[in-house]
Amino acid sequence: MADKDVEQTEERGYAPGPWWADLGTWGAVALIAFGGLAAAWVFLRLPGTPDEPASGYYGASKVIAVGLVTVGCALLGRRRTRAAAIEETNERERA
Repeated sequence: MADKDVEQTEERGYAPGPWWADLGTWGAVALIAFGGLAAAWVFLRLPGTPDEPASGYYGASKVIAVGLVTVGCALLGRRRTRAAAIEETNERERA
């Protein structure tokens, strides 16, 4: 019985990551711009705006927040990669 449980977990594997995980820097910038456009759409009360503007602003702010977090993580990753490369280069020059 226990062997069957182990087999099932191996077959299922892990769920894929969140939809924004592979956006990269430019995808995150596009999300931020899209969120700003959505907020402007709600502000101008263009067609398709919800009756309660707070819900429209809430949705736009979520998109902007995901974009900001993603771009921050991407830029921090680049910074760490560069720092590691510079450190490695300095170590080679010393040797």
